[in-house]
Amino acid sequence: MFEPYEPDRVHLLPAAPCDWLSEGHLAHFVSDTVDELDLSPFLERYAHRASGKGQKAYHPRMMLKLLIYAYCVGIRSSRKIGAALFDLVPLRYLAAGNQPTHRTIARFREQNLSHFVDAFVQVVQIAQEAGLVAMGTLGVDGSRIKANASKHKAMSYKRMKEAEKKLRREIAKITKMAQQVDEAEDAEFGPDFRGDELPRR
Repeated sequence: MFEPYEPDRVHLLPAAPCDWLSEGHLAHFVSDTVDELDLSPFLERYAHRASGKGQKAYHPRMMLKLLIYAYCVGIRSSRKIGAALFDLVPLRYLAAGNQPTHRTIARFREQNLSHFVDAFVQVVQIAQEAGLVAMGTLGVDGSRIKANASKHKAMSYKRMKEAEKKLRREIAKITKMAQQVDEAEDAEFGPDFRGDELPRR
């Protein structure tokens, strides 16, 4: 009468997080695209760290994937991104088992802001060129970032630069909003708390 339902069944082989996502899922696109980006501007910051001392940093490629995907689906709060690493399959897949705290996520964005915007712009431009979203737009939390590449006529260099400037402004708005959300939540919960901790007895 019913399909088998055994939530506690033990599998012989653990399921890979990517197997829980459809083939065309946005998380796959973000992951594949970020893997192709030149991250030397991010990596240069870590070249000056003392070798073998202190806590190891999370890889910039993983942090970029988390932030770009989260912002594309409308998650602005670093606390919510941190919590979603436990609850949302796409973010668990992109993090590959890593669980950076909300402070680490926010710090990465702020310390690499200009490079982060550059990377975000590249990912959106590639999505536009690939026709990832119907009607030539990539939806970013209700606001629409318009695709500027036309299949029917080539854009002039001037128009391309203008389109890129507009895209940068839109992404700058998103990062500014994320910073404001983090600041408001820091004031509400305290910088070291996520806000969903169980009350102390």
